[in-house]
Amino acid sequence: MRGLRHLSLASVAMVLGRVPCRLNSRGGQPPAPLGARILTNPEDVFQHNMWDHVKWSEEEKEKARQKADDNSNFRIPLEEQGKYDIDACKFWDSFYETHQDKFFKDRKWLFLEFPELLPLGLESSATEERPCGLRAPCPEPGVSGREKETGQQRQHAPSHQHIDPLTSDCQQSCNQDGRDTAGAARQTSSFPGEHATFRIFEVGCGAGNSVYPIVSSIKDTGAFLYCCDFSPRAVQLVKDHPDYDQSVCHAFVQDVCDEVGSFPFPPLSLDVILLVFVLSSIHPERVQGVVTRLSQFLKPGGILLFRDYGRYDLSQLRFKKGRCLSENFYSRGDGTCVYFFTKDEVHSLFSNAGLEEIQNLEDRRLQVNRGKKVVMRRVWMQSKFKKPQPLAPPL
Repeated sequence: MRGLRHLSLASVAMVLGRVPCRLNSRGGQPPAPLGARILTNPEDVFQHNMWDHVKWSEEEKEKARQKADDNSNFRIPLEEQGKYDIDACKFWDSFYETHQDKFFKDRKWLFLEFPELLPLGLESSATEERPCGLRAPCPEPGVSGREKETGQQRQHAPSHQHIDPLTSDCQQSCNQDGRDTAGAARQTSSFPGEHATFRIFEVGCGAGNSVYPIVSSIKDTGAFLYCCDFSPRAVQLVKDHPDYDQSVCHAFVQDVCDEVGSFPFPPLSLDVILLVFVLSSIHPERVQGVVTRLSQFLKPGGILLFRDYGRYDLSQLRFKKGRCLSENFYSRGDGTCVYFFTKDEVHSLFSNAGLEEIQNLEDRRLQVNRGKKVVMRRVWMQSKFKKPQPLAPPL
């Protein structure tokens, strides 16, 4: 942290200039606004808690790279890494047992950044609430305490590893829930939300911090929300919420890394898939398979919305030596894991799944602790990818 206190304020002031709208990767202007609190005078850095569109100098990029290299030189021994696969469910259930639904705030910024979550006709009302150029709410990952956004999926355990009874019971709950849900759909030749005109699927719903802002916005619109999580305890928290309404929402336990797992909806049935701070918790060797399988459920023209950690974010640089599992992939003290993406990696990840890029950005911000006079750099990835329409048959 000491090094973070001495960032060059002159370099902090190097910004893109006042940008009234979030630009997509091709230079167009998608409908969602991006924060536009631009630091133009270094002396003003402690006047606000967050500054947007912050550029890094080449020197600062090199310092960040060296810090990441340094904390990844000493890795968790291979013989110890298996537990982060095997006990993933137990780690997440322990987290939700301790914190319940009190740790993360509801993501009320969702519709400003992702108006595509709303059915056609409601999108414009979401973006019109705030004129283009005003600052969007900050994403909720903080810098004090645990910095992990809600998003929890499991990396598969090697088959030779021993599985203790608690973990085994947790995994059986996940598998049984998925089989029961899919089986019921097959037996009745129907599925939850089959009559909906607009279907959303959130992967890694946690305790419902995205679920309930979405549910409250789609009631009486003909839309339907599916949400899943690897943690049975998290899904139960969603179902126990007083606003849980089965007429507009279906929550279920699902391990999206399971290559043969069934979902409670058929392929080509979803309009939107939401992945917010969830892919970073999956082993990087398994992420491509997850995205490819999920993309099969999008309708042609459907959209996948992604937000997650970016390379050299503050939370990566703060890891101590001995917490690294593999390159840019770390384990926290509570056993959960996190990966830090680059823009090129994100593009490849979704393009290889057959999706077309709409937006692919690095969201670089300067987070400020005005009380302690500490300046901290945050990096998030934000992307939108679309499933292409099938090619018309030749005449």
